[in-house]
Amino acid sequence: MEDRAIAIDKQFLERVGDGSVLNILNDISEGWDHRSLGLSDADFVGIFESQLKSRLLDLESRRMRARNQGFYTIGSSGHEGNAAVAAALRPTDMAFLHYRSGAFMVERGRQVPGETQLWDMLLSFAASSEDPISGGRHKVLGSKTLLIPPQTSTIASHLPKAVGAALSIPLTSRLRVEAVMPHDALVMCNFGDASANHASAQTAINAAGWAAYQGVPLPLMFVCEDNGIGISTSTPKGWIRANFEHRPGIQYFYCDGRDLLDTFKVTREAADWCRRHRKPVFLHVRTVRLMGHAGSDAEIAYLPKERIFATEAQDPLLVSAAQLIDAGLMTPAAIVDLYQELKARIGAIALVAAGRPKLTTAKDAMASIVPPKADVAPITPLDEAQLGELFKADRQSIGKPVHMGKLINLALTELMASRDNIVICGEDVGKKGGVYGVTSRLVDRFGPNRVINTLLDETSILGMATGMAHNGLLPIPEIQFLAYVHNAEDQIRGEAATLSFFSNGQFTNPMVIRIAGLAYQKGFGGHFHNDNSFTLFRDIPGLILACPSNGKDAVEMLRECVRLAREEQRVVVFLEPIALYMTRDLHEAGDSLWAADYVPEREATPIALGEPGIHGKGKDLCIITYGNGYFLSRQAEKQLREQGIDCTIMDLRFLVPLNEQAIAEQASQCRHVLIVDECRRSGSVSEAIVTALHERLGAACPPLARLNAEDCFIPLADAATLPLPSRDSIVAAALALVQKGTADIINMEARA
Repeated sequence: MEDRAIAIDKQFLERVGDGSVLNILNDISEGWDHRSLGLSDADFVGIFESQLKSRLLDLESRRMRARNQGFYTIGSSGHEGNAAVAAALRPTDMAFLHYRSGAFMVERGRQVPGETQLWDMLLSFAASSEDPISGGRHKVLGSKTLLIPPQTSTIASHLPKAVGAALSIPLTSRLRVEAVMPHDALVMCNFGDASANHASAQTAINAAGWAAYQGVPLPLMFVCEDNGIGISTSTPKGWIRANFEHRPGIQYFYCDGRDLLDTFKVTREAADWCRRHRKPVFLHVRTVRLMGHAGSDAEIAYLPKERIFATEAQDPLLVSAAQLIDAGLMTPAAIVDLYQELKARIGAIALVAAGRPKLTTAKDAMASIVPPKADVAPITPLDEAQLGELFKADRQSIGKPVHMGKLINLALTELMASRDNIVICGEDVGKKGGVYGVTSRLVDRFGPNRVINTLLDETSILGMATGMAHNGLLPIPEIQFLAYVHNAEDQIRGEAATLSFFSNGQFTNPMVIRIAGLAYQKGFGGHFHNDNSFTLFRDIPGLILACPSNGKDAVEMLRECVRLAREEQRVVVFLEPIALYMTRDLHEAGDSLWAADYVPEREATPIALGEPGIHGKGKDLCIITYGNGYFLSRQAEKQLREQGIDCTIMDLRFLVPLNEQAIAEQASQCRHVLIVDECRRSGSVSEAIVTALHERLGAACPPLARLNAEDCFIPLADAATLPLPSRDSIVAAALALVQKGTADIINMEARA
């Protein structure tokens, strides 16, 4: 078959040029008069021009790829009707776009003075470091000035955060906190019919309906652009309507995306309804897909020629051209001239864009992984009188040692009192106070607008937090158990943690994700509530992972995590060891060595990112550990000291990124090193510690060993601790290491 891009280009020029394009009005156009829809002549022509630019950018991207000057050719052809969606919305409505939204991008740029959409998008096609959105890191649709956070090749993973962003609009108004979007804005997210089947889409649409059904204001537009196929898999006819027309809490609208005027009319009606009622809408837009899924996709391999030709005959650009001619706004010759002029202009710009600078070093590519620091006002800690009033209901917990669970609760209370944009969200975090009571009384103190009980869905929780962070809030979502995060990890890996990277630091979604986790619980839950693996967090660039081992540290580390989110716009995971929540004693009942007094923020000694905790000054053995491992190592230390081994114990505190320099410096001061890691031997952080010690110390590295959990899931009841390190196994491993080292020295001396 003839190259379809060439055929579609030729078809448009021929059918417009000979006037036969008008025949398409009988089959597709609803016959709306643009003036009766409130659309001026200039805007009607302008939207059409945006459609033409989007199409011609698609064609040029394929030519750039053929010249090895472009690298990603999935395009918007057939979906140019979303230019009318952009025209019906406001530039202050945040838009989360999928990759077939080039016309939306161009049209929104037309609405804002000073935008140079052709130049900007072609720089992106060329992966130039001058690309104003991603700095050459990906071909993405996004713009800070147009309020379009960039997306990569998404499969609906942006929908959950769109729910959160929409929720935040009325929420910021109620809380009277500074926001990015105005109070009368809405949020739009679009996606394809195939993506509507994805778990992320289903969970987002369900969450929006769930909230709206209960009267929660949520101005959100789901826009499903239904072209009837996903790569090579056809969508059953009527599937989208059948699934979404009668969803509780969500108003359904339908338009023909091939018809610019029908799309504009219905989108405006949907947007007006959404703004007026502050409830979500589902806009079902019929579209077609031209030129296959992407540049490398040969449709002829899975579609009959007749279907391909029938689809091309429904080209939305033909419909728009016919409508303009029928309205007397442009002649066929004028449209052909405009098309050819834009084609030449885009081709010329592409040649220049292709020669612009590229990323040339790893340092340049990595530069936007860590966001820039935010310009925020300093925090004034609460004074004694304010704290007294705040903790009136906690008088029995103030001024005496309490366990870590209560200390985290008190820290959250003070943080929320002094930072009015903090919002906590999660399952059972309200009246119940969470599974372990860590959020107790917070909803009584700060109300349901700041302590939000969510539905039982981790994807919704993390997506909601990410979206709220787009609009000026500082979310602290809670995940009940570490194993539960696996249901939703892409919201952290693929969305929250990538935003700064793909936007060159222009967009951020700072948050602190609290997760109750790790093992050593007896008699409860088995593996699903006793998960001892956080490996998934260790390979997410830019993410911070903190894990306190005791309540005193937990308070200061949580404050540092909130500071990192608020001031440095970081995504932080705060992993709380469940087995240590209620632990008070270290060696024997009643010693209270693992409890601590609550220290207010104004009197605190901060713990900085990466700063380890050091206990002891012994030189015989350095134990490097964290979490439950630190608690057990402190127990083991007593027995080791009784056997003549003096220890230094390092509590890592921050597990991502590892402070390799501090680890190496501490290890180099001791004769032996034992790494105690409660996570599984394969893929655990201890592997990274061993590597760092050898790389940094080389031949000077002391003899070392590591003690890990077995490569096993955690069983139930008393068997729960069988695969895990224990006090006694730490003692045994330490003795074996030290005694072997001593024996080696004796043997060396004997040989000498």
